Amino acid sequence: MAAAQHDAGPGPGPPGRVPAPAQRNAVPARARLAALAALVLAAIALGAVVAMALDTFPLGLVGATLAVAAAAAGWEAALHRGVLRTAGLVLAALLLAAAVVVLVGRAPLGTAILVGALALGTAAARAAFRVHTDLTPAAPPRHPVLFYNPRSGGGKAARFDLPAEARARGMEPVELRPGEDLEALVRDAVARGADGLAMAGGDGSQAIVAAIAAEHRLPYACIPAGTRNHFALDLGVDRDDVVGALDAFVDGGERLVDLADVNGRIFVNNVSLGLYAEAVQQQGYREAKLRTILDTVPEAVGRGSNGADLRWTGPGGHEHRGGAAILVSNNRYRLGRAVGSGTRPAIDDGRLGVTVVGTPRGGGHRGRRLQRPWREWTASEFEVRSDHPVPAGIDGESVVLAPPLRFRCRPGVLRVRISPRHPGASPSAHEPDGALAMLGALVRLAAGRR
Repeated sequence: MAAAQHDAGPGPGPPGRVPAPAQRNAVPARARLAALAALVLAAIALGAVVAMALDTFPLGLVGATLAVAAAAAGWEAALHRGVLRTAGLVLAALLLAAAVVVLVGRAPLGTAILVGALALGTAAARAAFRVHTDLTPAAPPRHPVLFYNPRSGGGKAARFDLPAEARARGMEPVELRPGEDLEALVRDAVARGADGLAMAGGDGSQAIVAAIAAEHRLPYACIPAGTRNHFALDLGVDRDDVVGALDAFVDGGERLVDLADVNGRIFVNNVSLGLYAEAVQQQGYREAKLRTILDTVPEAVGRGSNGADLRWTGPGGHEHRGGAAILVSNNRYRLGRAVGSGTRPAIDDGRLGVTVVGTPRGGGHRGRRLQRPWREWTASEFEVRSDHPVPAGIDGESVVLAPPLRFRCRPGVLRVRISPRHPGASPSAHEPDGALAMLGALVRLAAGRR
């Protein structure tokens, strides 16, 4: 089992020797200092909030009310089109400007201190929980093949000269040209004797190569040459070290991670249904993403809308309908957190993450209080039913799926190789959920305790 550490690299000791247990379990000085800095900055931010509240009272309440009114006006604008949307956006901008004048104008120094302390404190907390995982050593493959998409990530493959870097490491580079079938290329390479598969491209391409690697139990390496590289981030690959990621097939360690599928189609990150999925189906989405999503909001969540024609069973066993958006992910995402939001703490938990945004209909009992508009839970399987074909976004790719949509997790099917100079784990692997848990963990780290 991999030994997770709080800092990059093992503890001190002669080369080739395994650090003693006390050395492995000690909190590195950098992590202790970062935790202490985060605690000090949190105290400064709290002091700034108290000072501003006392200094601006009662105008602070007026400013807060204006900010809430601005948010409400902006939401109403999103639910409409044309003149009503324009009027709502103008009103929201005016209310927000008034709130800024009231709150910041009375206490500019306090506001600057608060913003600075929050930004620096968040960065310090991230540094305190940064991990490096010692993965299981693995022999390098004898005939590894790198598939690369020269158009991904704005041309990263050419910018970093990945074909030449791959050949220097004993890897065969295969370019994905326009119109070619990536799956056919990968299967042909396996038939020719490839014993290691790497992909340099977006997450949709990563899913295709990862699926075939899992099918044949071959080691796989994720090369972060796409635009956002979410899968690489959660695997623990350094997204800023594209060339170094190739070392996964030189001296890299191995870990087993999960994949997930919907109706048999593998995905590495998530499948979105509802608002976002409807938007990506629209012509012109890639040229004007925000505008297209806003134009989809009225149908999805506006007054009189029934939401998406989707039926699903919640964790309590009740059937629900609709919801503005449903996100089913390969393992659970951290959402709505100051630190680590949008990442998966683990990608080997053997569970799907399910998130429903918007208030669904049905499943409740008479007299039951309203449900929260944001619900999250985990499951090994999940099914979405509909009377019509369902638009979906699979790892960012627009598709239409035939119902019912059956999701399942495939635990531990992918053998991932990662460079020993990369983290080897998600940046949120050790980050606690909740403010109080985060505070307690920072106190323990600052005191030198795990």
